[in-house]
Amino acid sequence: MDWMTVMAFIAGLVLLIGGGELLVRGASQLAARLGISPLVIGLTVVAYGTSAPELAVSVQAGLAGSADIALGNVVGSNIFNVLFILGLSALITPLAVAQQLVRLDVPLMVGASVLLLVFALDGRIGPVDGALLLAGLFAYTVFVVRASRRESQAIESEYGKEYGQRRSGRLPVQIGMILAGLALLILGARWLVGAAVTIAQAAGVSETVIALTIIAAGTSLPEVVTSIVAALRGERDIAVGNVIGSNIANILGIAGLTAVITPGGLSVAPALLRFDLPVMLAVAAACLPVFVAGHRIARWEGALFFGYYLAYTLYLVLDATGHDALPAYSAVMLEFVLPLTLITLLVVMARTVRRPGN
Repeated sequence: MDWMTVMAFIAGLVLLIGGGELLVRGASQLAARLGISPLVIGLTVVAYGTSAPELAVSVQAGLAGSADIALGNVVGSNIFNVLFILGLSALITPLAVAQQLVRLDVPLMVGASVLLLVFALDGRIGPVDGALLLAGLFAYTVFVVRASRRESQAIESEYGKEYGQRRSGRLPVQIGMILAGLALLILGARWLVGAAVTIAQAAGVSETVIALTIIAAGTSLPEVVTSIVAALRGERDIAVGNVIGSNIANILGIAGLTAVITPGGLSVAPALLRFDLPVMLAVAAACLPVFVAGHRIARWEGALFFGYYLAYTLYLVLDATGHDALPAYSAVMLEFVLPLTLITLLVVMARTVRRPGN
């Protein structure tokens, strides 16, 4: 590994971030012309836009024959989005959770996670599986956009307060921003994937671990910035909707499209099937009791999520290096910490459900 590889990796990340920013700005301005509500903006336009780096990396990796990176990037990004981004955002300020997220979007995220795990059980996510995932994303997008267009005039007024004039901005500029963003994403993805494979081979670390950590965190930086800025500005629907929408887009859209266009579909690494896919499902399921409990994410729950991301990353490092502490660490997490956390969340949810007025 030489400095050129390191520079290509860094440059790839920079291009991905810049391309994602341009794409989100252009797409958001175009969506503003349609009068879509702030929550749906977060769930669709912003979420899909900030997921574009993951799309570019996974597609490029799939076509290059690096299936471990293609799928590991999706799984790692979903874990990172919930545990790191929601956790950090809630630590900054408690996040309100809209009723729609509790009723529809979080259950859909959990269902999509289950579906991906089921498709992966035979060791491969084939083109037919990918097509079914893509069909699910199309149906979801049509449903939430149509539902948003039927919302009351009060929601339209709220949107105006959030974004100002809906029809501001020139159409050629908006389209130009989208095209430029896509071009930067494609170039950045090519550099990032090539450098990541080289780094993994030189360090003796599997491509799966690289995808679950460095690439997943790097391609999720647009979501990090979007959710934290939205939380600081009090736009909490966008902060939470961006994460949930991105996770739905990652599974249904990115994994689906990559499986369709990759010859033979995506092979699933045994380690991914044994550990990381179940963790992704558990993280998605953990959102249900947290979101239902008071319809908000409190600071202590944000700290819990953030702490679990650090614990998950430590596990990956111990596993990759074959450290002697791995068995003891795994036993403590599986037999004590996780069950205790689950019991705590269920008790909090039960108390909330029994509270008068709920």
